[in-house]
Amino acid sequence: MSKQIGIIMGSKSDLPIMAEAAKILEELGVSYELTIVSAHRTPMRMIEYAENARKRGLKAIIAGAGGAAHLPGMVASLTTLPVIGVPIKSSNSIDGWDSILSILQMPGGIPVATVALNGAKNAGILGASIIGAFDARVSETLEAYKKDLKGKVEESARDVETKGWRDTLDD
Repeated sequence: MSKQIGIIMGSKSDLPIMAEAAKILEELGVSYELTIVSAHRTPMRMIEYAENARKRGLKAIIAGAGGAAHLPGMVASLTTLPVIGVPIKSSNSIDGWDSILSILQMPGGIPVATVALNGAKNAGILGASIIGAFDARVSETLEAYKKDLKGKVEESARDVETKGWRDTLDD
């Protein structure tokens, strides 16, 4: 079975954040590949990755980057697949804002769906939603996931309402 989602990042230092996308995709039963592709240090690798992603069977790409964060936009310029950008607060970051704005402010014609700073888990869920639009099994798994989230919130609400907020803080 070919991989459905590509997860790429600019450097190994992004892996602790981007691993969250891989974890949720595994939980939701969506196949993926994960690798490092730097827009600045390995531009030819980035071009080859983006231009061949569809041929390899990918349906969407999750691209995480910190600092100048060119990877998501550059990949989006090279493929017609949906690209989900994950801004990463890196060691050279201006509190993450440089990454957020670099990914969010794409020119007309080159859209990149952008999640929150360090929001790779949500990028994985969005990627699964893209797959789920055409795959009933993934859609059902997402429905169960969201139903579970709802149940957890309702349980928390009952705890706060019955125990009171002070006693709930101790849990």
